[in-house]
Amino acid sequence: MTSVSIIPLTGMPAIGPGCDLAAEIRAALDRQGMVLRDGDILVVAQKIVSKAEGRLRRLANFTPSARAHELAGQTGKDPRHVEAVLSESRAVVRTAPNVLIAEHRLGHIMANAGIDHSNVCAGPEGDETVLLLPEDPDASARALRAALSPSPESRIGVIVSDSFGRPWRLGTTGVAIGVAGPAALVDKRGETDLFGRVLQMTEVAFADSVAAAAVLVMGEAAEGCPAAIVRGLAWEDSGQGAADVLRDAKMNLFR
Repeated sequence: MTSVSIIPLTGMPAIGPGCDLAAEIRAALDRQGMVLRDGDILVVAQKIVSKAEGRLRRLANFTPSARAHELAGQTGKDPRHVEAVLSESRAVVRTAPNVLIAEHRLGHIMANAGIDHSNVCAGPEGDETVLLLPEDPDASARALRAALSPSPESRIGVIVSDSFGRPWRLGTTGVAIGVAGPAALVDKRGETDLFGRVLQMTEVAFADSVAAAAVLVMGEAAEGCPAAIVRGLAWEDSGQGAADVLRDAKMNLFR
């Protein structure tokens, strides 16, 4: 058993396109008198990663297709927003009034393909603006890991987290959409339980569990704390990415 600490990084400024996110995280660490230690996992909210990477889009720049108008009629959503969702999606999975579930081009099944209005400022002319997921969240996590590692020998992890709903349960929870370092999925199959029974199905969503824990201190709304350090967990470099937790479509009973 281990003791785990979750330490919020506070006082970070508003992040915008072109911002050096690693530099801002280092400055936040310095202000708190902290250094990253071996084994630390830095959890960073998707929103600040997307903002730093310039993934803001004006709705006025989306011209709704016939399909977008059709889905807008089913959901009651702005057709321009629906077109933005379609531009980032492989498929539409479900629709209902005020609900549009899509398979994002990265394979995540989520509301609105992860395209969000919350905590996003309007454009310079008051235009409505939305925020897309990072182009490649795993690459974003790897870049932050490389930039923030105290030395080449240091072993830190980085997780880019987002908020997902879940089939059959209300509410959102933190989920890892980008992973660098720790395992996204830990396969326990073949190990034994307390009574010596061989585990047949147990796979632990390690990175998702870390992301969900960090969200407890980062918050989901106006808390203004977009990053946290999870300290005390045992993990080894895995080479995995967020895609390693995606269920094969043939095994997905929720679609």
